[in-house]
Amino acid sequence: MDAFDRLESVIADRIGGDPGQSYVARLHARGTAKIAQKVGEEAVECVIAACADDRAGLIGEAADLMFHLTLLLRTQGITLDDVRTELARRDGVSGIAEKAARPKE
Repeated sequence: MDAFDRLESVIADRIGGDPGQSYVARLHARGTAKIAQKVGEEAVECVIAACADDRAGLIGEAADLMFHLTLLLRTQGITLDDVRTELARRDGVSGIAEKAARPKE
């Protein structure tokens, strides 16, 4: 089990816990919009750290982003295996070709 699998497991264990005792449970209780907001905040902090060439800061912010993204995915019933499957589907496909094949909005 790698660190991402452990993270997913911890989130699954804590999501229905006591919001007074668990940050995961507290965020989950606040709803999807709040969790999505946290994902956005952490993504922006990653960008800021990267633009500042702050390697340690980027690593820390990336860890925060992965945590919040994993929680968001879990609240939507999506697992990291679902994401792995999608990445595997895209393996060997040009990013340009993959984007062009997406349905037009």
